[in-house]
Amino acid sequence: MKKMRRMAGVVAWGWAVAALSQTAMEEEDLALAYGDKSFVSIATGTRQLLRKAPSTSTVITAEDIAAMGASTLSEVLETVPGLHVSRNTLQNSYTPTYGMRGILTDTSPHVLMMMNGVPRTSVYLGNPDEQRVELPVENVARIEIIRGPGSAIYGADAFAGTINVITKTAGDINGTSTGLRAGSFNTWDTWLQHGSKSGEMEISAFIKLGTTDGQRRTVRADFQSGLDAAVGTTASRAPGPVNLGYDSIDGQVDVGYNKLRLRAGYTLRDNLGTGVGIGGALDPAGRVRSERFTGDLSWTDPAFARDFGLTLQAAYMQLANRITTPLRVFPAGASFVAQGGSAFPSGMIGAPDKWERQLRLSAAGVYTGFSDHRLRLGFGHDETEIYKTAERKNFTLLFGAPTALAGGLTPVSGADLFLAPHRRHVDYLYVQDEWSFARDWTLTGGLRYDRYSDFGGTTNPRLALVWEARHDLTAKLMYGTAFRAPSFIEQYATGNPIALGNPALAPEKIQTFEGSFTWQARHDLQTTLSLFRHRISDLIGQSGMTYLNTGRQNGSGGEFELVWDATTAVRLIGHYAYQKNIDQTTKHDAGFAPHHHLYARADWRFAAGWAVSGQLNYVADRNRPFGDTRPQIPDYTSVDFTLRTDQAKHGWDFSASIRNAFDADIREPSKLSSGITFDLPMPRRSFWLQARYSL
Repeated sequence: MKKMRRMAGVVAWGWAVAALSQTAMEEEDLALAYGDKSFVSIATGTRQLLRKAPSTSTVITAEDIAAMGASTLSEVLETVPGLHVSRNTLQNSYTPTYGMRGILTDTSPHVLMMMNGVPRTSVYLGNPDEQRVELPVENVARIEIIRGPGSAIYGADAFAGTINVITKTAGDINGTSTGLRAGSFNTWDTWLQHGSKSGEMEISAFIKLGTTDGQRRTVRADFQSGLDAAVGTTASRAPGPVNLGYDSIDGQVDVGYNKLRLRAGYTLRDNLGTGVGIGGALDPAGRVRSERFTGDLSWTDPAFARDFGLTLQAAYMQLANRITTPLRVFPAGASFVAQGGSAFPSGMIGAPDKWERQLRLSAAGVYTGFSDHRLRLGFGHDETEIYKTAERKNFTLLFGAPTALAGGLTPVSGADLFLAPHRRHVDYLYVQDEWSFARDWTLTGGLRYDRYSDFGGTTNPRLALVWEARHDLTAKLMYGTAFRAPSFIEQYATGNPIALGNPALAPEKIQTFEGSFTWQARHDLQTTLSLFRHRISDLIGQSGMTYLNTGRQNGSGGEFELVWDATTAVRLIGHYAYQKNIDQTTKHDAGFAPHHHLYARADWRFAAGWAVSGQLNYVADRNRPFGDTRPQIPDYTSVDFTLRTDQAKHGWDFSASIRNAFDADIREPSKLSSGITFDLPMPRRSFWLQARYSL
């Protein structure tokens, strides 16, 4: 009898395991078939379930973007665990900067942003854009984010994290729609979107037009305020409003035929204001124009040969940033006589223009002919250059303090020019193996070598062990290194009033150790805990005005995430992130980035076709860097609400959103040297309404 009961128990246990395995297989098949947020491609370059990916990853879908009421990419990315969106502190232009796991510097070039797998990095500052250019969220299908190093696959700048924005294809759109959004700060956007298929041909197109005056919060004191106090002038325009208006055009086309895919994009930001001024002095008159053309052609054959898939790609980008109304680096009446320079009755004026282009050629193959292995190999060649620069200004720095040029606003050349044209070539090769060496165990190892024409070679490995301990529990242990290439302004800037370059710079380096645990506590409740520790060396910073490799940081922290489908109509999402980064030179906090970041969102479908969402974002404990004795940057809590109808396949849908509903005084940190004593003021309470019609 005991033997029969034991046999029955074994059979029952076997059926249970089989059922769980079958359920897991079905879930995996459904996720891969329908493309929901359960899978990710960015972790290895091939699609796999998120919980099995050898990285700490986040996926945000178009449905998530609609639920959170986001109208900009920054609003979307602020909801990612361990990521805080701040603002540029080098040029004070309010360009978004992405602080991942506490790594947050002047322009934040430590996060690689890609669009459909193609880097958007500008070699000028090393970040996606030196101007306020946000990708349109209306044409985003999904966003995949890695927290941690990614240089073993993606090369330079995949340092603290990697973001891949994936745009909508014909299948995602499936028809024609038009939308209109209007809101605070005299802001409006309108767009038209189309997607269709005919046989093997598919095409999607998107165009968006917009304009805004931008928020106009007051800056109480700027850099010129300090100069006035020191030398007795009254030139400062502070107190005065920030200058954040612009006009915009975004266009994207995606054409697929058989194994070929062609994408092209156009981005224009015109009449761009200068934030709080390029030199930290308010400039209500200066205007900038930023224009970008992109294109990529890819050919993919997953069955190119037996057990071998191949992808070939060519990508091109051209970027022009021009000054349409000369910038007042310092206002009329500024004087540097006390420092040995000149007085500037009409202001210290500059108009630097630059033109940049990039060509990227790559090949990647996946071989599955070895048992239990998925082998990925790739190589490529990049050519990036600033091929033309021009500058007009009424000052020179060749004699130390700003000195007036005879003749007023004058074209300059040589050492007086802010940057001469430069070119960089990069060749790279990488290999990666995903080895399922035992039941429920996968080891992913990779290695990439990059050779730069201007600073030499760098090699970056990765290693990740994933263990599916139970059907509801997955554990990961990961190690990787990454690098950040010096930007052209860091290497080659000359007659720049803010910074001078250093051709001898080496790349920044990071080593990261990570552990992650995902627990499916119930069928409707999932939690994830991620822990990390990193060491950074050769950080590039300014000593005086010159860039040097002098910095080292050690950091640690973690993120806890929760997703709970409380009922069929209510979903709760939240995360808490903690980080600590210590500057090893000063032995003090590195500054700027929040130690504590809490986010929570509730989505409630309260009636058929209607939903309301509320989200809370708490940012706390942001320290000043060593030597900055100003009070600690204030904590803040922002709360947003969005009411919307379901996005209909045909007919109208509507949404309305309140951002910062309780009117919190949100500020992002400024550098002490910028003179913006009370930090960069962010928008107070704002509203928008949106209507969309689909054919």
